[in-house]
Amino acid sequence: MNKVKTIKDDIRREVLAAVSRAVSEGRLPDIPAPAFTVDAPRDKNHGDFAVNIAMIMSKPAAMPPRAIAQVIAGYMDPSPDWLDKVEIAGPGFLNFHLASDYFHPILEAILAEDRAYGRSDYGGGRRVQIEFVSANPTGLLHMGNARGAALGDSLANVMSAAGFQVSKEYYINDAGNQIENFGKSLEARYLELLGEEVEFPEDGYRGDDITATARRILDREGDRFLRADTESRRGYMIGEGLREKLEDIRRSLEGFGVGFDVWFSELSLHEGGKIQETISLLREKGLLYEKDGALWFRATAFGDEKDEVMLRANGVPTYFASDVAYHRDKFERGFETVINIWGADHHGHVARMKGAMGAFGYRPEDLEVVLMQLVRLMQGRETVRMSKRSGQYVTLDELVEEVGRDAARFFFVMRAAESQMDFDLDLAKSQSSENPVYYVQYAHARIHSLLKMAQASRQEKAEARTGADLSLLAHPAERELIRKLAELPEEVAQAAADREPHRLPRYAMDLAALYHSFYTECRCLVDDAALRQARLQLCDATRVVLRNVLEIIGVSAPERM
Repeated sequence: MNKVKTIKDDIRREVLAAVSRAVSEGRLPDIPAPAFTVDAPRDKNHGDFAVNIAMIMSKPAAMPPRAIAQVIAGYMDPSPDWLDKVEIAGPGFLNFHLASDYFHPILEAILAEDRAYGRSDYGGGRRVQIEFVSANPTGLLHMGNARGAALGDSLANVMSAAGFQVSKEYYINDAGNQIENFGKSLEARYLELLGEEVEFPEDGYRGDDITATARRILDREGDRFLRADTESRRGYMIGEGLREKLEDIRRSLEGFGVGFDVWFSELSLHEGGKIQETISLLREKGLLYEKDGALWFRATAFGDEKDEVMLRANGVPTYFASDVAYHRDKFERGFETVINIWGADHHGHVARMKGAMGAFGYRPEDLEVVLMQLVRLMQGRETVRMSKRSGQYVTLDELVEEVGRDAARFFFVMRAAESQMDFDLDLAKSQSSENPVYYVQYAHARIHSLLKMAQASRQEKAEARTGADLSLLAHPAERELIRKLAELPEEVAQAAADREPHRLPRYAMDLAALYHSFYTECRCLVDDAALRQARLQLCDATRVVLRNVLEIIGVSAPERM
């Protein structure tokens, strides 16, 4: 049940009908009705919803906005049972005050729908692929990967809840120079462990985890690769190293509550001829040209600032060529929308990739890129830089071990992807109202404790979960809480539409604050049985909504704290 969408539609319909009646009687000029918003005002004294149509109509109608608002209000139908009154405020807002019991039915709906409450068919089953993390399998996952994992997984959950058919994908960069350097690094450490003097590769990977992998290979295989030819030795190192690193990545992500539907190998694009096929198709379309022995894609033909090399002079495809082939493959698999979560340093890559998809006849706007800013781990006023395991950066495993999965995920998701983030380690570990995840989880646990106390009392053991006289919920704190509960389906749909999972942690914090306020101002276990039952039903509905929101963003809803 989406009562907020229903009432917004009703308000929009009534406003347009009032404008039509005013135009027919000559009170307003006959101009096309403009697009206008129906939003909840920040100040609750301004009603439940505010409409800005008068300001938008002012210029084309050549009338002051307040005068337009007065005309529209005068032609509003005064009879709808959902409407208490309409007021004109500020420069010409139409403020709608709903009937005090309008949102009461939502409590029964929440308890009836249970885990389905908040979900909708907004997405209409549209097939969406979200690719995220996709870290090179040459080391351990770090803080940036952790943020991408939390954002990508939460966005997938939000879009699934809103009726999209979502597939989560991890792109394994198992080809190219970084894999060659990975193999050289493992080879060097393996030989060093055998007492050989070797020059470590300049672009090698120096983390302690590389040495640990080389030691495990030595323990398993002994010195049999000491006298092997370089190609055989390095090939084995790459194969074993990739297998181990991917297992580590999977395990770390699973510990973070993140799973993928597809693990896609870059190497398969090379071995399956997809890259050469992609280059050939672009050549046929006249979108490639030769320069300095290399083959270039005409990215400037699609609005990019410069063209891009597809095939180097030595005949080796570039990373860009692999990426184009990969994204073409995504659309060939039938996805209608493809979403990538990339680091902000990939900003320059966006336009040319959209252009490349346009070259194959796909709509560039169906490829969406969420650019994610950097994250710093802070303890006090100091930046935490070093890792015990990697020797270079703080790993995902270390973060989860330090603050727990719930705090890590909540903190990463509650900030918009495009905002830089300082992750406050001390705050994430604190058990206080200053810690947002603790604050929300405590509200859920507080409700469980209250309901358990009520059920244990003699007075409550026979009282039903539903069927209360909700007209008794007349206190402002009760009304605000009910109204907030009603917003969840609209909030989920909007978060999915805007690709903004951070809306849900904020919603959860607002809801928790309203519940704590209600709990303080409205005693629930009162002697009046009817009022007690109504307030307990409100508590139970709040419990359901808090749990549903937390589950969507991958955070637990504990029954006790």
